[in-house]
Amino acid sequence: MFTNNDINFEALKRKAYNGRWATLEEGIIPLTAADPDFRMSKEIENGIIEYIKDGYLSYGPFSGLPEFKKSVAEHFNTGKKGSFTPENVLAVNSAAMGMYMVAKYVLNPGDEAIIFDPVDFLFKKTVDSVGGNIKLCAVDSKTGDIDFEMLISLISPKTKLISICNPHNPVGRVYSKEILQKIADIAAAHNLWVMSDEIWSDIVYDQKEFNTYSSVSENAKKKSFTVFGFSKSFGIAGLRIGAVLCNDQELLDDFTEKSMFNSTIEGVSTLSQIAASVAIDKAKPWFNDFLAHLQNNRDLAYSMLSNSGILIPNHPEATFVIFPKINNGMSSDEFAQHVLKEGKVAIVPGSERWFGKGAEGHVRICFSTSQEILSEGLNRLINSF
Repeated sequence: MFTNNDINFEALKRKAYNGRWATLEEGIIPLTAADPDFRMSKEIENGIIEYIKDGYLSYGPFSGLPEFKKSVAEHFNTGKKGSFTPENVLAVNSAAMGMYMVAKYVLNPGDEAIIFDPVDFLFKKTVDSVGGNIKLCAVDSKTGDIDFEMLISLISPKTKLISICNPHNPVGRVYSKEILQKIADIAAAHNLWVMSDEIWSDIVYDQKEFNTYSSVSENAKKKSFTVFGFSKSFGIAGLRIGAVLCNDQELLDDFTEKSMFNSTIEGVSTLSQIAASVAIDKAKPWFNDFLAHLQNNRDLAYSMLSNSGILIPNHPEATFVIFPKINNGMSSDEFAQHVLKEGKVAIVPGSERWFGKGAEGHVRICFSTSQEILSEGLNRLINSF
């Protein structure tokens, strides 16, 4: 599994957008958006087909199908140290939408939110979109270590939210229970909300322990939301399915009401929820093979880049992206443009637009493809200099 023979390149060229196969000239290898090159599992495909066989696609419950909520709660409780009931789960249109909804619920215009730097651009985008002001807390661009002195110094009377990315995109750090407890204690001391984006929490290597944020202490359970999605683990980004989880039921009920779910204004495709539920309940064997493949790709990418002399790689503990430092004096944008033009490989520059000021001097390379494509892409990149 997960070789070139398992990739339908014609399908990707028709369907894989967001800077990937369908948007690039013929002959360019995309190692860009964090989306697998492999088809979804047969279990998910069969689950979707089975669900629509009777010909009905009726309204679902406003907060999500019971089977979806049950599957997500069990997924967090068995694999991520969670203590969620199905009622603690709200189905949302993607993790990105969940992040936006949390920002809208927590922040009034002019309120401040602390986010990591570097981190995925959606953190800034969602706060900006609701009129909030960003405060950037530095994390080490190689290790993901948080500057806690800086974090505390950024807190003001206007601060309302700390948003964390765990595992961290693009650095690939998995934050330990102790670090999460420290964040929870700081948030509690200043009466702040915490939003934990855990979309990458399935893609963790070397059997490293993962703790969902709300599990690490009683403080962490209070005034916190956890965001999750299925696009990374199961290759169903086009279904736009995610979840917001919250241990405080009154809080989640209020969040659901104010986010316009208790009507037909907001809500999530039942078909997407079925696909996600089947993914959790039946596609784990497929996922376990996929994870083993990704860990091999992580090691291959690290080895090839370590010996390149051009890029100095980090060693991700999670995610299927690597975030090496440029070693030849080029800016992130210059490097990415050079590799695209001379090597016919598309990568993501570590520019402020995508990851914040702290990403400059790096590039992000996605490795959720076959070893053949990854090797070819990295060889092209290295040989373009």
